[in-house]
Amino acid sequence: MERKEISTFKIAAAYIGTIVGAGFATGQEILRFFACYGKPGILGLAVSALLFAFFGYVIMFLGHKVKAESHLDVIRFAGKGIVTGFTDLLITFFLFGAFAAMIAGTGALFSQQFGIKEWIGNVVMAVLTAVTVLIGFEAVINSISFVVPFLLLSVTGISLYTVIGNFPAFNATAVEAAKSGLVNGWLPAAILYVSYNTVISISVLGPLGAKAKDRKMIRRGSVFGGLGLGLGSLFIYLALSSNLSEISHLEVPMIYIAGKIRPAVQILYAVILIAEIYTTAVGSLYGFAVRIGGRRKPKTEGKNKSIIILTTVGAFIAGQFGFSNIIKYLYPLVGYGGLLMLASLVFAKYKKEKAS
Repeated sequence: MERKEISTFKIAAAYIGTIVGAGFATGQEILRFFACYGKPGILGLAVSALLFAFFGYVIMFLGHKVKAESHLDVIRFAGKGIVTGFTDLLITFFLFGAFAAMIAGTGALFSQQFGIKEWIGNVVMAVLTAVTVLIGFEAVINSISFVVPFLLLSVTGISLYTVIGNFPAFNATAVEAAKSGLVNGWLPAAILYVSYNTVISISVLGPLGAKAKDRKMIRRGSVFGGLGLGLGSLFIYLALSSNLSEISHLEVPMIYIAGKIRPAVQILYAVILIAEIYTTAVGSLYGFAVRIGGRRKPKTEGKNKSIIILTTVGAFIAGQFGFSNIIKYLYPLVGYGGLLMLASLVFAKYKKEKAS
């Protein structure tokens, strides 16, 4: 069967969409990893954009070479023994955790924006995600690449409007409480931010690289993906830095900022934000289900459906821990664990290129 290739745009959009979920688009991640450090946070954003472009290329390059069907194919090539087992466990665990965070994020958004009980938002996201993943991989990629441009445009517009006439004060003390005790300094924060996001994105980027035509397409997709992530993060950072004292305690700070422009803008951004949370939830659930149950085949399709449904129920329960708590504590921990994976990926790429 001939392999269906994927365009550079879809590669970049899928990369961005896998990462810019609830934590990114609500402003929680940028607040806790960059804005809380004041001006040096900008340096952290620049470092993270470069690292995103580099590791996106490394993962898709390896995925292309080993014709990856899941993240396991990539990490088995990248490491051996304990390293492979630990990395696989970390990725699989965080895919579940990220899915739970997306469910929790939707509940927080429903509560803050619409005054609807959080559990209703949790249920809506859980069901919608499960249905999409049950359809298959193409539905996952198409859903992600469709939403991304709308999110980046809305983030850019809202942030620029906010910054004009209200230049960022860079008052880091206003969000001192937003810092995680697990992270110390803008450079470690930037590295950990890339690390835990790479852990979650490998589940989509590995199979995505296998569908790419060649290294040139992968390189372009990685560069555009890293650039898009960097610019989107910068715009959110500037908007947050202009309203630090007002948004530091909020679950969804970007919704508050959008509301300062106009109520209609706030509602529009809420809809786009829900769609973007959905894309990351889809990528997370897909990666987890494929790792646990494998690709759907006639003999295993019923098993995979059961895994998807049971995982969704479990993530719904875990999501009750709270959106901001998951980002503040779980994400940095996974980032530390992911450093070993990043090192093994770089070594594997060097080994593959040297052998070819």
